[in-house]
Amino acid sequence: MRRTGEFLQDLGKALMMPISVIAAAGIFLGLAAALQNPAIVGESIIHAEIMQQVIGFIRKVAGALFGNLPLLFAIAAAIGLARDEKPTAALAAVIGFITFHVGVNYSLLAQGLTPQTTSVAALIEKGYSQTDAVMYSAEFASTLGIFSYQMSVLGGVIAGLVTVILHNRFYTIKLPAAIAYFGGRRFVPIITVIVLPIVGVLMSLVWPFIATAIIHLGQFIGESGPFGTFIYAFTERILIPTGLHHILNETVRFTPVGGMVHVDNESVIGALSIFNYALAHPGALADDVVREATRFLAQGKIPVMMFGLPAAALAIYRCAKPEHKQRVKALMMAGALASFTTGITEPLEFSFIFVSPLLFLFHAVMSGLSFACAQLLEVMIGNIQGGLIDFMVFGVLGGAKTHWWFDLLLGAIWAPAYYFSFKWIILRTNARTPGREEDEEPLAAAGNSEGDAATGQIIKGLGGAENIQHVDCCFTRLRVKIKDMNKVDEKTLKQSGASGFIRATDSDIQVIYGPQVESIASAVKQNLLVQQTQ
Repeated sequence: MRRTGEFLQDLGKALMMPISVIAAAGIFLGLAAALQNPAIVGESIIHAEIMQQVIGFIRKVAGALFGNLPLLFAIAAAIGLARDEKPTAALAAVIGFITFHVGVNYSLLAQGLTPQTTSVAALIEKGYSQTDAVMYSAEFASTLGIFSYQMSVLGGVIAGLVTVILHNRFYTIKLPAAIAYFGGRRFVPIITVIVLPIVGVLMSLVWPFIATAIIHLGQFIGESGPFGTFIYAFTERILIPTGLHHILNETVRFTPVGGMVHVDNESVIGALSIFNYALAHPGALADDVVREATRFLAQGKIPVMMFGLPAAALAIYRCAKPEHKQRVKALMMAGALASFTTGITEPLEFSFIFVSPLLFLFHAVMSGLSFACAQLLEVMIGNIQGGLIDFMVFGVLGGAKTHWWFDLLLGAIWAPAYYFSFKWIILRTNARTPGREEDEEPLAAAGNSEGDAATGQIIKGLGGAENIQHVDCCFTRLRVKIKDMNKVDEKTLKQSGASGFIRATDSDIQVIYGPQVESIASAVKQNLLVQQTQ
C-alpha cells in the first residue's frame, strides 16, 4: 500500500510536466482566436494578410503540440519516475512509444484491420450504419504515421510507465566483458526495443475492453448532467491534499471521460483536447459540443478562484488576532493575488484545509456547485487554470457566445458566501487559521527571506541534508523524498514561509510555498550539491 501511494504521488507529479506547456499554448490559441473574431478586432485586422499569417503560424505550432500529446506524456512519465539517468529514460521513452505502437500495428494488421478496411466507406459497404461506421472507425488513428488504436494520452502514459520500469531495473546492469559496452544505460534502449513491441501486441488484445469501459464511464458522466459535473469538481477539490487530483484532471482532459467527438475522419478525445481543437480549427465544432467539454474546465473555477478564495483570505485576515494581522495580511494578499490572477490556489487552501475540515468541506461543495451552475448557465470558457488570465483570454475575448458575464454573476454570489461562511465557521469553531494559532512563532511569507539563510532553514526543517533523498517541485509544492519523517520540523518549515504540508507517504513530504516554488527548489538543490562537494 505504501509503495502504491508513493507511485501515485510520483505519477501525479510527472503528468504535470507537459501541462504547463499545454496551458501556455492554449493561451496563445485563445489570443489567436480573438484576433480572428471581427466582433472584437474589426474587419481590417481580419483581412490583414501579415497578421493572418502570424495567426496561422501560431495555430500550426500549437496544433503540433496538441497533436503529439501522447508522446509528450510518455516522455514526462519516464522523466518524472526515473530514479537516475533521466536523459536516458527520456530517449528510451521516445523509442518505447514508437515501438509500442508498432506492436499494436502489427497485431491489427494480423487481424486484417488496416486504414482501408476500417474506413467509414469500407464499413458502410460491409453493412454498418453511418453512425456505427463512424464510431468504429474512430477507434483507430495514425500515431506518428503508425496505424494504431486511438489511445490518446493514456497510450503515452502506458508506454512511458513500462519504459521507466525497464529503465529503473536495468540502467545499472553489468554485462559480460565481451559485451560490456552495451551494459548500463546503453542497455535501456535495447531492452525497450525488445519489450515494448510485445507490450503493444498484448495491449492491442485488451485495449477494446478498456476503451469500452472508459467510454461507458464518460457516457454516464455526460448523462448525469450538472450532477456529474458537481461530483467531478467536488472530488477534485477533496483530492487536493493527496496530490492525486492531477490524475483525475488528466483523465477528464484527455480521455473519453471528458468527451469525444468525431470530425473530418478524426477523433478528438478529452475535454481539453476538444476545446483546443475548436480554437485551432474555428468553426469545425458546434458551440454546443465545445460547451459540453468546457463544463470540466476553467469556467467552473473562475467564481471560486477569482472571487471565493480571495474573499476567504479576507475573512481569515479579519479573524486573525490584532497583534498578528500585519503578517497575516502579507500572506493572505500573496495567496489571494495568485488565486485571482492565475488560479493557483494551494497557498490559500493549505492555510485552512488541515486546521478546519469544515472549511475544507464547504470549499469543496462550493467548487462543485460553481461547476454545476456554470454548466446550467451555458458558460463556455476553457483552459485549465481559472484565474483572470483565462477569464479574459477565453471568456471576454472569446465573445458573447462564451456567456462570460454569468461567471461574474456567480462570483458576485460566491464572494460574500465565502467571506461570511468562513468568518462564521472560524469564529464559531475557533479554527486555528493563520494569526489564530496557539504557537505564535513568527511566520514569514514564502520567498521573503533571502539567500542561503532561507534555503538553509528549509533544509534544516526537512531534517538536514543527510535526511534528504530527492528534491523536486510542481506548480506550488516542494516535493521531497526523505529518509526519516520524524526528523522533519514543521515549525521550522512554517517559519520559512510554508503555508501547508502533506505527508503523502512515510518517505514523501510536500511543502506548499506557492508559485515561487521553482526558485525555492533550485536553491535547495544547489545548496545540497554544494554540501555534497565540500
